[in-house]
Amino acid sequence: QLQLVESGGGLVQPGGSLRLSCAAPGFALDHYAIGWFRQAPGKEREGVSCISSSGTTNYADSVKGRFTISRDNAKSTVYLQMSSLAPEDTAVYYCAAKRLCVSPPIGSWGQGTQVTVSS
Repeated sequence: QLQLVESGGGLVQPGGSLRLSCAAPGFALDHYAIGWFRQAPGKEREGVSCISSSGTTNYADSVKGRFTISRDNAKSTVYLQMSSLAPEDTAVYYCAAKRLCVSPPIGSWGQGTQVTVSS
């Protein structure tokens, strides 16, 4: 079963940057779209960004211009570079494989990685 592992979260001050990683040990991600999601306390999980198998990207309006998604198929890893972080970006971040960016996530959710933006 495809299981993705998120890492790279942490505590960062407002205006800071973090790079999250989404890895798939033992699986090739070449043919999958990969989406990043986040869930803040008391809120529903929301989509943040997605990258298709061909490299086409999309972003939620709330992160456009601040977040960049990329993929390294040789490493079976997808990254989310986050900059100009704000307290409202605080959430647990998850990644998920999809057939297409418009498709629902495949498989179960991982543990996610906590991002806390605070001074």
